[in-house]
Amino acid sequence: MRATIIHGPGDIRVEDRDYPAVQLPTDAVVRVTAACVCGSDLWPYRGVKPVRHASAIGHEFVGVVESTGADVSSLRAGDFVIAPFVVSCGQCPQCLNGVTVACDRLAGWGGTDDAGLAVDGGQGQAVRVPLAASTLVKVPGVTEPDAKLRNSLLTLSDVMATGHHAAVSAQVGPGRTVVVVGDGAVGLCGVLAAKRLGAERIIAMSRHADRQAVAREFGATDVVEERGDDGVAKVRELLGGVLADSVLECVGTKESMEQALHSARPGGALGFVGVPTGGAEIPLRYLFDKNIAVSGGMAPARTYIPELLKDVLSGAINPGRVFDVEMPLEEAAEAYKAMDERRAIKVLLTP
Repeated sequence: MRATIIHGPGDIRVEDRDYPAVQLPTDAVVRVTAACVCGSDLWPYRGVKPVRHASAIGHEFVGVVESTGADVSSLRAGDFVIAPFVVSCGQCPQCLNGVTVACDRLAGWGGTDDAGLAVDGGQGQAVRVPLAASTLVKVPGVTEPDAKLRNSLLTLSDVMATGHHAAVSAQVGPGRTVVVVGDGAVGLCGVLAAKRLGAERIIAMSRHADRQAVAREFGATDVVEERGDDGVAKVRELLGGVLADSVLECVGTKESMEQALHSARPGGALGFVGVPTGGAEIPLRYLFDKNIAVSGGMAPARTYIPELLKDVLSGAINPGRVFDVEMPLEEAAEAYKAMDERRAIKVLLTP
């Protein structure tokens, strides 16, 4: 099969790999029908995260079950499934508490499972899925989704679930005012999540016209292009002299965290989901003085998917709009380049 392999910074190749097979009774093999490039994939691509050896990459995919191990009774060949961005067992204390990203048997796509066996990356033609029954989410009544539905289902594997996690962590609800820092796919999904949860006013911080358009489509009532103190002042002006009740931090840099914290009113809440990099930190004294609640982290997508799936299937939300470019898998290197150069919000790959 063909699969995307990262060899080092800026070095993405699509290469031949063995087609996966069931190796454990809890496995399933999924034929990938759509995958995508994530903002976090750009950290090793840019050299921010070290690449120690050539490895499969990609952690967001949907597809069709081809085969299952003997212990997998809840899935069968032909089922259309969503794969969350990590593998989880569904039985350990963390999973039972909804924090599937801290599972005792956690595994990532492109890494190894808890048995030491290699796990395929999501940006390929097929994937062996460990702990398939507890990891994969079957889409009821769907076998061959059209492109619009397929795209929205794919966002549930990561970016829509992550945007939702930011909104929940920031205590978004009816009547709340919200600022979203970050206009990538996660930030845009954060706007949609805030709208879905009933926010009254949603301010998207964005300097890019194409992303601003999607943000407004998703429910943003205002757009702020300014940054730093000027950005905070603009938020205060838009909200009549006060800052936001809830702030979603969807980037992960020092600058984005500072922007987010200073956009929250005293007693407000901040939800952070950007992968921390570039010296990002939380100043405890500022939180102490302002009584700002901070929550968030890696999103437990497997916990959120069933809830969000209902709204996707009903048509209540269409997060698939974040995909503005579609490319064949063979052009994965160009997909990474387009994302890195911000020529695309998010690139969908079709094997």
